Amino acid sequence: MAMTNEEIAQRFLEIADLLEIEDANPFRVRAYRNAARVVGEHPERLDQVARSDPESLKELPGIGDDLAAKIVELVRTGRLEMLHELEKRTPPGVAELMRLPGIGPSKARALHDALGITSLAALRRALELGHVRELPGFGERTEARLLAALVAREAEGERRALRAVAAVPAEAIADALRAAPGVEACDIAGSFRRGRDTVGDLDILVAAGDGEAAIETFCSLPDVRSVLARGGTKATVRLATGLQVDLRVVPPDSYGAALLYFTGSKAHNIALRRQAQRRGLLLNEYGLHREKKRIAGRTEEEVYRAFGLPWIPPELRENAGELEAAAKHALPRLLELADIRGDLQAHSTDSDGRDDLAAMAAAAEALGYEYLAMTDHSPAVRVAGGMDAAGFRAQARRIDRLNAKLRKLRVLKGAEVDIRADGSLDLDDATLARLDVVIATFHSRFTLPPREQTRRLVRAVSHPRVNIFGHPTGRLIGRRPPSAYDFGAVVKACAEHGVAMEIDGQPERMDLDDQLARLALQAGVKLVISSDAHSTVELGFMRWGVSQARRAWAVKKDVLNTLPLERLLRALAR
Repeated sequence: MAMTNEEIAQRFLEIADLLEIEDANPFRVRAYRNAARVVGEHPERLDQVARSDPESLKELPGIGDDLAAKIVELVRTGRLEMLHELEKRTPPGVAELMRLPGIGPSKARALHDALGITSLAALRRALELGHVRELPGFGERTEARLLAALVAREAEGERRALRAVAAVPAEAIADALRAAPGVEACDIAGSFRRGRDTVGDLDILVAAGDGEAAIETFCSLPDVRSVLARGGTKATVRLATGLQVDLRVVPPDSYGAALLYFTGSKAHNIALRRQAQRRGLLLNEYGLHREKKRIAGRTEEEVYRAFGLPWIPPELRENAGELEAAAKHALPRLLELADIRGDLQAHSTDSDGRDDLAAMAAAAEALGYEYLAMTDHSPAVRVAGGMDAAGFRAQARRIDRLNAKLRKLRVLKGAEVDIRADGSLDLDDATLARLDVVIATFHSRFTLPPREQTRRLVRAVSHPRVNIFGHPTGRLIGRRPPSAYDFGAVVKACAEHGVAMEIDGQPERMDLDDQLARLALQAGVKLVISSDAHSTVELGFMRWGVSQARRAWAVKKDVLNTLPLERLLRALAR
């Protein structure tokens, strides 16, 4: 699995904490904490090292055979057996308590043993009732600090917003600023520009000789609930939604360098600054300088060109090989929204959609699509009003009549077929054979043991009628974590059976995520970008799926629904 160094380090810290709860040898605990520090600070992606040259992991300070093997295990399977065993031996909820600043292993154990606390919600109730202060080693001050930390943690979680949700105020603010007197350019920067799933505070950058008009426009916007800070070149506001927005105004000559700096990522910027240092240059948000002379900075292209590099799309700026590819002039021409010729997952009032077949078809035709697959649910998804075989036959007849009236669009007959717990599909083979598009998805039993989940999904994607594995991890951002299974084994099965994997553009899904999608592409699996629309408006969610695919380095040929209709149908028929 694709894992950042921070994620690997976090697993080692969790092991150290759980060992400490068990009063394990302190040297053993320290070894895992040191390993977490080494991994977290290492400049190279260790998941890639684990796949390409695992023996070299042992060259890292403090990483011997055992810890190197655990990194490899984690990258290959997404889990650590040792951590799983420790979690089974640890009292329920104790590990969760330790995620709060101020609660170490001994305090977490004391809270559990004395008060029966097994969650942060239970801890909050005990704090508010004054029970925690009565425990030895706590007291009123500790209780107050823990309550403040808990409130801050909850507030931090609330400040994260889905990118698609943040886009509405962000783009309105940017449009207003572009119309302000003296403003030459305006961009939304930060993780929003890089296409991350969620954003914290929004960063907006403006180029202007005099920032007064931009600052005044920004602070006077109707959605601003409070102005948190205001100066001559920057301001911070909180919107009525609770989202914090930071504005920076820079001179036009520095705009490109500032946009590069405030877009990030931090790792990309650090790597670029190191290149500058090796050349005797200084790179910051004001420009690229040789001693006191600025040699680049007006545009991002100008800055990259000074390093002998082409412009790097923001979605790739994660220090995940983009600088090396740029140096070789091997950056991909990333997929664009205009490359998409149709949508392969959409729902109508025949299951849980809000618009009927004709309305969905008209909206897709208005978008310029060549095809739209109607993929209503199968019977197992009862809450979605899934259809049985007779329902799909009746829908097929109505689709035929609708297609006879359409001039530019072809409505494809499809189904989002649920994967049962044993990996079988929720529709009979005869019904599946009459469909143009079969998407296999799972909507239940997300927490099956990883081996059992892997067998389930491998069986499903190996079915000869399945074309697409839909929203493959089942995650809902902020609500449900990805299902744990051997992603590599499922990808291999998809590759062997010609099954595409979906990037679902629903903002709370964005599933596959960018790292898993990139792994799928590297294994030779095609992608499908879908809106998973449940209304005509939601067909616009294709935009978010394309953004996710760009972060996965996807190009046009990697995505099935960039094909014209006849080639698509041949590809699906396999």
